Amino acid sequence: MEIVSDNKSHGGRQLVAKHASQACACDMTFSIFLPPQAGQGRKLPVVWYLSGLTCTPMNVTEKGEYRAACAKLGLIFVAPDTSPRGDHVPDAEGYDFGKGAAFYVDATKEPWSRNYRMWSYVTEELPALVGAQFPVDMDRQGITGHSMGGHGALTVALNFPERFRSVSAFAPIAAPSQVPWGQKALSGYLGEDRASWRKHDAVALIEGGARVRELLVDIGTADQFVDQELRPDLLERACADAGIALTLRLQPGYDHSYYFISTFMADHMRWHSERLG
Repeated sequence: MEIVSDNKSHGGRQLVAKHASQACACDMTFSIFLPPQAGQGRKLPVVWYLSGLTCTPMNVTEKGEYRAACAKLGLIFVAPDTSPRGDHVPDAEGYDFGKGAAFYVDATKEPWSRNYRMWSYVTEELPALVGAQFPVDMDRQGITGHSMGGHGALTVALNFPERFRSVSAFAPIAAPSQVPWGQKALSGYLGEDRASWRKHDAVALIEGGARVRELLVDIGTADQFVDQELRPDLLERACADAGIALTLRLQPGYDHSYYFISTFMADHMRWHSERLG
C-alpha cells in the first residue's frame, strides 16, 4: 500500500492510499480519515462511504464535509473508488456504465468480468486491508453511500446484517431491477437472468426476507431522479411490510448534489455513532 497524500485536518489525518487490487486486477485508490482519537492506542468504529455514478474517492473527500463530525465522534471514515481504473480496464460510452459506474457488483459478462469485481472489493479485499493497516474495530462497522453508492450500501448491509450495526443512505437507487440505471447496469454486468440481480436490489432483498434493524435515508424534494431512478416509495413499502424501521426524510428544496450530501452528512455521522458506540 502506498500513501499518496497525508494531510492534517480537525486534529486528525486525511489520507489517500493506493494499492494493487487482486479483486479488480488493477491499482485501486481509497481515502481514509483517521480522527485524533486514532493516535490514542485504541481501535475505533468505522463508517464506509460508497460513492455514486461518475465519482472517485475525491468527490466526498473534498466536498463531503464529514471530518469535523468524525473528529468529534471518533469515527474512521473510508471511501473507496466506484470502479476499477487503468488503460487496460474496459470502458463504455456514457456516464452510467463502465468506469465510474461499476454498481458494486461482481460482473460475470465479458469483457467486464476480469476487472469489474467491486462487490468482492468492497466486502472482502478492502475491509481486510484497512483492518490490517489501520486501528479499526471491525466489530463496529457502519455503511452509507449516495445514489449508486446508496444502492451499494443498502445491498451490502442487507447481505451482511451481522457485520454492520448501522446503515444509511443519501438518495439511494432503492430498486435497481425496476429502473433504467439499474436495468442497464445489472443486465450489462450480470446478464439477462434477473434471478442473479436480486442480490443487488435492496427492495428485492427485503421482499425475499433480508433484514436490517433500521435505516436512515435522506432524499431532496428537488432531486430530479426521484421518480424515475430512486423510487423511495418502493423502499418505504417494502420496509413497512417487513417491519424494518425506516426513517425516510424528504429534505425540502435539496437536489442530488454534494450540496445536499454535505448538509446532512454530520447528521448521518451522529446517527451511526449512536449505534456504533
